[in-house]
Amino acid sequence: MITLSPTMPSDFAALETRALALETLLNETIDKVAALEGAAGEEAGNLDILWLLFGTYLVFFMQAGFALLEAGSVRAKNTKNILLKNVLDACLGAMVWWGIGYPFAYGQAGDNDFIGGYNFFMNEDVSDTGTFYATWMFQWAFAAAAATIVSGAVAERCQFFAYMVYSVWITGFTYPVVVHWGWSGEGWLSAFKADRCASFGNGTFSLDCPDGEEASDYDPVVGANGFMDFAGSGIVHMTGGGAALVGAIFLGPRAGRFTETGECNDMPGHSTVLAALGTFILWFGWYGFNPVSTLAFGSMAVAQRVAVTTTLSAAAGGCVNLAIHVAMGNPPDVAPALNGILAGLVGITAPCPVVKPWAAALIGALSAPVYYGSSTMLKKMRIDDPLDASPVHFFCGMWGCISVGLFADNIYTGDVYGESGKHDDGLEFGMLVGGGWKQLGVQLLGTVMIAIWTCTTSAMCFAGLKMAGKLRVSEADEQAGLDESHHGGAAYDFTREKRTTPVAVISPKVESDL
Repeated sequence: MITLSPTMPSDFAALETRALALETLLNETIDKVAALEGAAGEEAGNLDILWLLFGTYLVFFMQAGFALLEAGSVRAKNTKNILLKNVLDACLGAMVWWGIGYPFAYGQAGDNDFIGGYNFFMNEDVSDTGTFYATWMFQWAFAAAAATIVSGAVAERCQFFAYMVYSVWITGFTYPVVVHWGWSGEGWLSAFKADRCASFGNGTFSLDCPDGEEASDYDPVVGANGFMDFAGSGIVHMTGGGAALVGAIFLGPRAGRFTETGECNDMPGHSTVLAALGTFILWFGWYGFNPVSTLAFGSMAVAQRVAVTTTLSAAAGGCVNLAIHVAMGNPPDVAPALNGILAGLVGITAPCPVVKPWAAALIGALSAPVYYGSSTMLKKMRIDDPLDASPVHFFCGMWGCISVGLFADNIYTGDVYGESGKHDDGLEFGMLVGGGWKQLGVQLLGTVMIAIWTCTTSAMCFAGLKMAGKLRVSEADEQAGLDESHHGGAAYDFTREKRTTPVAVISPKVESDL
């Protein structure tokens, strides 16, 4: 028989009080943890926005690099013309990208595989707390870069009206369609092609499945991992370079560029200093182009690797292209090294996160003969590209896309592209590093389709301008220079007196110092 102590009721009361206190403390702790998680999530989102905006500023600074490179690579009498085109690539491009470019490129969940079609002129309400605006900015900087590539190939003989037309065409139609194919969640080439209950709209990815349905991994239409073009060897550079090639073909060569026997006359630019400075700025800006394409602040492990592979490829391209130039019997010169650097940068833009450092150096080294060979081929075909825009961007962009299927590392591929390419026979990766041929096949398919689309749509635009008589300036205007004939005067005043201070007011001491 149990005998209850007289103090037991009070003990139960104390225990009950303590339990209630512990319960209150636990609830407060849960609330604090939830608040901390919310704050951490908000901070993570803010850091993602900061990362994207930082990348935007770097990529946009590349416009200054393009301006200096192109200005230095043309003759002095065409400097204002090429600079104005670079200025309007940013201004006009932003307006077109706002109105139709970005909506065509990304659209919303449920759009077709070919082209988007949502939020024209930003007429839909979007959340200020998401990454939509930062993503829009980042992608606008890429679109401006793609359009700027063309201006170098058509320099010194293209009408200003024609420039405005093809710039709107490329930024508003040709380029956005390729972006939708390769980078949206709906595109038929995309490595991020999602299943039926996933969405990639307004710059954010989300899974929103109806009740009773489960989300699955990415499901690329073309198989393997889908078309892997991390930062745009094909999507950006092939598109711009392909349009540049077609424009140069339709325009024809500059007056005096080729002799009757087909020999190529040298027409050097007026400032090696500007060209070199522009190239260094482009190299600097590429650290926004490639590493920030991770799109998330939390992906620094990938971003730091991308920075290294970008550096090694650029350096190898510069060294090897200069070596080829010298081996062909030419003296060491600045321009071959600069073009080799750019070739290496374009070549590594697609594979930068999925290749090891040794492969990045090899890709950059092989970009040099791709550039040199294609540049020589175009000259043999009497195609005049003053800045070698198509050899650097189109042909080296092709090589960059193909190199993914050869050198992509299995661990890095899984790291960046997740499980999209993992099938019964394992994850698809580079053929030369132990993978199968499927990923290489997908890369070849994507490369060919981007080339066909870009060249076909660009030909439509340039052919229309040529038939309308609005493509090329007159021979007299070309000989005089586009600055004098079209833009109100030369960029440089070579006739100005070197000493503007009257001699009479200069003291003897100052005169002797002069």
